Amino acid sequence: MARFFVLSFCSGKEERMMNRRIYLASPHMSEEGYEQEYVKEAFDTNWIAPLGKNVDEFERELAKYVGIGHAAALSAGTAAIHLALKAANVGEGDIVFCQDLTFSATANPIIYQKAIPVFIDSDEETWNMDPKALEEAFNKYPEVKAVLVVHLYGLSADMDKITEICKKYNVALIEDAAESLGTTYKGQATGTFGEYGIFSFNGNKIITTSGGGMLVSNDEERIKKARFWATQARDQARHYQHSELGFNYRMSNVVAGVGRGQLKVLDQRVAKKKKIFEFYKQELEQLEGVKMMPVNDWNEPNFWLSCLTLEGKVKPIDVMEALEKENIESRPIWKPMHMQPFFEQYDFVGEGISQKLFENGVCLPSDTKMTEEDLVRIVKIIKELW
Repeated sequence: MARFFVLSFCSGKEERMMNRRIYLASPHMSEEGYEQEYVKEAFDTNWIAPLGKNVDEFERELAKYVGIGHAAALSAGTAAIHLALKAANVGEGDIVFCQDLTFSATANPIIYQKAIPVFIDSDEETWNMDPKALEEAFNKYPEVKAVLVVHLYGLSADMDKITEICKKYNVALIEDAAESLGTTYKGQATGTFGEYGIFSFNGNKIITTSGGGMLVSNDEERIKKARFWATQARDQARHYQHSELGFNYRMSNVVAGVGRGQLKVLDQRVAKKKKIFEFYKQELEQLEGVKMMPVNDWNEPNFWLSCLTLEGKVKPIDVMEALEKENIESRPIWKPMHMQPFFEQYDFVGEGISQKLFENGVCLPSDTKMTEEDLVRIVKIIKELW
């Protein structure tokens, strides 16, 4: 009754605002309309597909933004990981060390290549691949073809240590930077430390093309080869000839136009994500048992999602259900790969930090279209649990 009494005195606008759906992270087109300009050009020139100017320019512009030599625009970040593994000569029976705490799209392409994943635990300092567990895994499995590290939620892994270990064992390093476009580690963009880096432009990412991905590398020949594989491995011939297995993985000219427009506002999106994180940190870390995700001195994250862990009477499910009742979206931390029914048959190296983060973590609403009023509303709901 009390709640109804309060609402009865709200204006129609205020009531709509209180009931409005708040998303975890949703597409955010530029207010300036950059995306429409590039898409319109594609339509005006009738260059919808295949490929086209927008694809070429999106590759060039993104490579320049992150500071790497070459890029291949693809249909998804998953496709980029798949071609990175293929470019690293990962094949049937090969072992790939893969970060345990991640989304399944990181690990699935290992299976596409009929290779064998071994999952590496996280550390509490970064929430990403634990260098100590990685070294332990190399001692256990000396014959490894590649290491697949993830920059989770926009937090960079400890790349100095991981890069050093990979060089020590002469193993290809692939960076899944799907969630970390705009993140830097000691001033260098994530996705540019290893032989190959991948980015995602899925609808929930910091910038989006609706769907799509990018494979980047300083190896021009390997990127050319990836483009070849991604266009059905069609040989240079008048007729349709294929000497290798190919894939339909290339990005369309329309989608790339959206990406070019989104790239223009990436820095704005990073700045807004950072403000969201800092607001949560200021308001929520004062609560007993709350700890926001770690931000190290050497890491300038893009804060794609603001995440926290809980220790005490309030559990993650309590937070998620309280927000859900108010039409606000939140999520658990990724469920580790070694706990997934499909992947549980594969080995795991570590002490279970990834499982601890999953069991105690919550991803808070981090949508860049949220207002200050939205953030106040979210924090108030959470604080009431204490």
